[in-house]
Parts: sequence; structure tokens; C-alpha cells
Amino acid sequence: MSLVANWSYPTSVRFGAGRIRELAEAARVAGMKKPLLVTDRRLAALPITANALDILDAAGLGRGLFSEVDPNPNEINLAAGIEAFKAGGHDGVIAFGGGSGLDLGKSIALMVGQTRPIWDFEDIGDWWTRADADAIVPIVAVPTTAGTGSEVGRAGVITNSETHVKKIIFHPKMLPAVTICDPELTVGMPKMITVGTGMDAFAHCLEAYSSPFYHPMSQGIALEGMRLVKENLPLVAAEPENIDGRAEMMSAAAMGAVAFQKGLGAIHSLSHPVGAIYNTHHGLTNAVVMPAVLVFNRPAIEEQIARAAAYMGIDGGFDGFLDYVIKLRKDLGVPDKLSELGVGTDRIDEMVEMALVDPTAGGNPVKLTAENTKTLFEACI
Repeated sequence: MSLVANWSYPTSVRFGAGRIRELAEAARVAGMKKPLLVTDRRLAALPITANALDILDAAGLGRGLFSEVDPNPNEINLAAGIEAFKAGGHDGVIAFGGGSGLDLGKSIALMVGQTRPIWDFEDIGDWWTRADADAIVPIVAVPTTAGTGSEVGRAGVITNSETHVKKIIFHPKMLPAVTICDPELTVGMPKMITVGTGMDAFAHCLEAYSSPFYHPMSQGIALEGMRLVKENLPLVAAEPENIDGRAEMMSAAAMGAVAFQKGLGAIHSLSHPVGAIYNTHHGLTNAVVMPAVLVFNRPAIEEQIARAAAYMGIDGGFDGFLDYVIKLRKDLGVPDKLSELGVGTDRIDEMVEMALVDPTAGGNPVKLTAENTKTLFEACI
């Protein structure tokens, strides 16, 4: 039999408005008595973070906080987080925020008891077996955006500060023990963060759906995830306090992360080097390159995309789907080209090299080469 694959599905999720109130209970379920809440600098100053700390403190779990998290977190942030974890005598991590806070929090939980450098646990083959699994501390994840899906994932993206290369760090125990998805936490997001993270969720679903690898369960999840984004992203961009729409977007984000077990592709392999070099928002970068990648992949995915279009209520097959994506970007205020994000052509050869070795490149339906990847970058810039 030729259909052989390894599958994994996510963790316990407490989903619904107001469920942040269960944070202390979730931490106890995960085995924590003194957790460290990890979030980014902007979120650390907001009322939702203060409220989370109040909930923990009232339950006798302390107010441990680490917020030295860059938008594209790196090993310097990681070292500082590990130091804070050890100095505070913590026994678990609450990863709180968008992709940066979630990824760094999960990476701190992985690395706090390891003796090898984090790059030894990159998502390559069985490198994850190098880690001392018993030294990984428990994680509770609380997303405050609807995009990355890291709250139901077993990996984190960490940027090498010296090479500016983004690395996917993986271990099965990086999967949070409990996740709290409370859409009320996403209401205060600025519009373009709502848009960027929402388009990231759409990119995850689209690339997973288009991946040539075999995973029919993820295929179905990706398809419904795209439909949820179509129905709800314009809604929450226009009506930020629409809790039902926010909840549907949180579902789509988690679905995208579950689905991309099936694979990602050129949208991400182009976006990762751009973000690492130019510090652009990941989801927004994905949205900018999306139409060019769709056209590039058309020979391999045209029929598949036509089926997705029909399911989503889009007329016109592949062309209709492409037109929909272009119109969606325009309606949401997404830039048309990477140059509008400050990306130039002076480092294009470097970005091509980085894209070709990115772990997501292998999941693209059309094989990436130096020549066609450079052409693709030029079309996006």
C-alpha cells in the first residue's frame, strides 16, 4: 500500500468567551504551581495581561512575567527567558499572546532543562529525539490573536540573530497541555494585526490544502478553515467587537495549524526570509506573496483550487479563487507588493538561498529551484 503517513492531532482546548477565567485551573491541570507567563512587550502593558496575572495571583500561583520578546523572537530572547524562568523558580510556562509570545514561551519550556543549543532541535528528521524529554516543563497556551495557531502546535519559529534565518524548532512535548481560546482577548487588536493574523490563518489552510502530501483529514480541516476566514475576516475587520466572528477566526487559526501537518509551501518559504531580513509582519507578508504563489503553482493545483472555490461559494474555478484573493487583500488594505513593506531587490539572491533551504519549501506543489524562486521573488517585490 502506497498511502503511508504519520498523523497527530491537537490538545485539550477550552474554547469560548470569558474562559480566560479558567487560567489558574488550566495551569494546575498542567501540573504548575508557579508558572511564568511569557508574552511580548506590547501585550505586557495591556489590561488583558494584567487580568491574567490577577487570576493567577488570586489562585496562589504568583505573578511571574517575562516580556522581552521581539516580533521575530531569537535565541537572545530565549536565553533571557530561560534566565528569568530559573531565577524565579518557575515550574511551567503560560505562553500568552500572538505567534511571537507563543513560540518563545514554548521554546523556553523546551530549553530550560537542555544542555544542547536550540538549533540542535530544528525540525529535521528525528532531531527532536536529541532533547531530554523529561526536562521539558508543561505549557499552557493562551492566544490573543487569530492567525498563527501555535497554541495547538508542536513547534516554534525562532530566528537566528546572526544569520537572520528562521528555524522551526520541534518537539512533541512542545504541544501545550491545555489551550484557552477566548475570543474576547482578540477584540483589542489593531485592525492591521487582525488582518495580518487572519491572512496568516488563511495561508496556513491554503498551503496545507494545496500540499501534495497525503493527509485527507488535514485536507478537510484546511478547506473548512478557508471558508471560515472568507466568512469572518472581513466581518471582524469591519466590526472589531463581533465576538462570534472573532470566535470563528480563532477556530480557523487553530484549524490552519492542525492542517499544516500536511505541509506548507512557497508562501511561507518566501515569507520567512523576508521577515527575518526586513522584520515584516509574517501574516501580512504571506498575504502579499499569496497571489503570485497561486499563479506559480497553478499547473499543479488548478483542479484542486477549483473544488475549493466551489465549496466556498466562489464562481469561476481557479480564476475566480485568484480574483477573490486579490479582492480580499485590496478590501482589507493589504499592500500589493513587498516593496510597499520596505523590501528591495538588493538582497534577493540571499533570500532565494534562504527560501530554498526553508523547511516549508519541500511542501510546495511545484518544485522550487534557484531560478524559479528568484523569478517568484521578483514578481512579489
